[in-house]
Amino acid sequence: MALVLVVRHGLTASTGSALTGWTPGVVLDDRGQKQARELGDRLAGVRLDAIISSPLERCQQTAAAIAEASAGARLEVQTDDRLGECRYGDWTGKPLKLLAKEPLWRVVQQHPSAVRFPGPGGESMMEMQARAVSAVRDWNDRLGPRSVFLICSHGDVIKSILTDSLGMHLDMCQRIQVDPCSLSVIRYTPLRPFVLRMNDTGADTSVLRRPDPGESRPSGGDGDAKIGGGAGG
Repeated sequence: MALVLVVRHGLTASTGSALTGWTPGVVLDDRGQKQARELGDRLAGVRLDAIISSPLERCQQTAAAIAEASAGARLEVQTDDRLGECRYGDWTGKPLKLLAKEPLWRVVQQHPSAVRFPGPGGESMMEMQARAVSAVRDWNDRLGPRSVFLICSHGDVIKSILTDSLGMHLDMCQRIQVDPCSLSVIRYTPLRPFVLRMNDTGADTSVLRRPDPGESRPSGGDGDAKIGGGAGG
């Protein structure tokens, strides 16, 4: 049962004001660096098997701060382009307040599965989801069913991964909030994913500790839901 910790990068100077996309050189500001350090401290007791990041600088910086604080030997941050931001085409770099006036904006809000961003290199949101989910599944297979690993990505990408894990259509992704430097947690089983946390920006992470050898595990098969809701943790 692989446990995947999904982290959005910390704040940048343009977060919430412009659609930076794959624009190079967008880095964490002082707030974002502080967020990344604090998240690294929160996760310091979680022994990770791997840390995988989007290639973009803001994610690489966030992942590096987590790696520096991680338990045991420091992990090298690995890069997977499939976890990179959606390719917004002609929308890249434009202020959100201007984009909100575009007819396509309403489609992005209400029917994102129908959206392909305009201009050369513009990606559809369905393509974004397909590559991101494929990346997570591939790392699950590579690291094994008992692995605990972290990926660092971007808001829309993470919302698409969570939507898939919840068994929801991509058009529901805009109902999910993913804040800067938030933590979401998904447990993948042979039967189905279980979303354990979403948009966590401060809760205790001790329950993410893997069981010690010989420690009893929950009864039932991998993938079974807890009848009655379970006792948590």
